[in-house]
Amino acid sequence: MLVAPGARASDLIGLGATAARLEVHGRLALATFREQGVERHVLVWGAIDARTPGQDLPQVRFSHDYSGGLKLEHRAAWKSFVDQCRRYDGPALPYLVAACRAPDGSYWALQSWQRNLPHRGVAPATAVQTESDLRISHWRAPLARVELYADWAFGGRAHDIFGRLTYDGVPVHGFHTTAAGAPVDSFGRSLYIDTYDSAYGPGWKRETSVVFRKPTGAFCYSFWPTRDASLPGAPARPAGNGTRYRISVVGPGVTPDVVAEVADPGRYDPAVERRLDAVFMKITAGDRFCPTQR
Repeated sequence: MLVAPGARASDLIGLGATAARLEVHGRLALATFREQGVERHVLVWGAIDARTPGQDLPQVRFSHDYSGGLKLEHRAAWKSFVDQCRRYDGPALPYLVAACRAPDGSYWALQSWQRNLPHRGVAPATAVQTESDLRISHWRAPLARVELYADWAFGGRAHDIFGRLTYDGVPVHGFHTTAAGAPVDSFGRSLYIDTYDSAYGPGWKRETSVVFRKPTGAFCYSFWPTRDASLPGAPARPAGNGTRYRISVVGPGVTPDVVAEVADPGRYDPAVERRLDAVFMKITAGDRFCPTQR
């Protein structure tokens, strides 16, 4: 098991961005990058950390000025932006492009990763599937905590992963999803599952994405042969269990995206399964779906 620190989330500001850099002055951050051959200057402000899930207040979110200052200050503020960034001394972050400590002691970061890869190890076929998100975050408080475990389901018939996401000690979850299970409110969070050296081929391949469940902030997933309706023609795909698993999570509020990895447990071992079943039942207690998958 691996526990990673650090988990509207880090905010999407670019797609397929290159040559990205980050500057901070007072309450403003300036992200500069190239997108589709054009240099972008995006000012970001107005949010920090995250709220724990609740229906009384919306999740925190940034304000943006994609004009580089014309919207906010009626001038091209990026041209005279004075960078006050200090050396980053915060927690290690996955997918890191740039990070710094602001004069007030808070942190800003840019992260970039392929969130939109097709499922079941299928090679990307469109620009959107291939390109990486560029995401910006701002935080001061301790980051979210993501847990990831691997064992078996249904008496060893399938390999299985499970875990949970918490922030400030509270489970992270949304309140509504689409029929396909994607979150539709600003508190809901999906996790993106990658499998290593599986039947899909060598290296990391995208398995699928699922949602952290209400009210536990937990998830569970078993690897089975399938026909995935998200793929053109719903082709038959083998079970995607590999030698390792990785989950990438768009963190809550405007905190950084986080990652956890765990090794596959190998051949079914009833003694190990009994031990991990106790962990599973503790994490998923109160969930209607996951306990039925054992």
